[in-house]
Amino acid sequence: MGILKRIKKSDADTKATEKKVEAVAAAPKTTKKKVASTKNKSSKATETNVILRPLVTEKTAVLASAGKYVFVVSSGANRIQVKTAIKEMFGVAPTSVNIQNVRGKRVRFGKRRGKRSDWKKAVVSLPKGQKINVYEGV
Repeated sequence: MGILKRIKKSDADTKATEKKVEAVAAAPKTTKKKVASTKNKSSKATETNVILRPLVTEKTAVLASAGKYVFVVSSGANRIQVKTAIKEMFGVAPTSVNIQNVRGKRVRFGKRRGKRSDWKKAVVSLPKGQKINVYEGV
């Protein structure tokens, strides 16, 4: 019989839970606005987060003198999205956009093996006479 007393709820416990339920029901409901998350884990890229950063290497510096600029872009970005993002950010309409998928390198940390993440780069060609100040803060 001692087991049944432990299982059965007392009348005081049931009344207390009923009061809590009534209090929650009587409380005013707040409306939450749905906010779009800034991190987009899906493969689709929005216009605001297409271009992640410029790729700064010796090779890209030589290409920049020829009117071609290289950027690291979102993995879900396509040529059209990159082109519109360049127009918005720098106010220059690119003549062409070439995109490459870059595989992450295989690495080792002692005995453990791993792999760096894959990424995507875009080579943006501008018309003659147009320039972008990409390397200002570098």
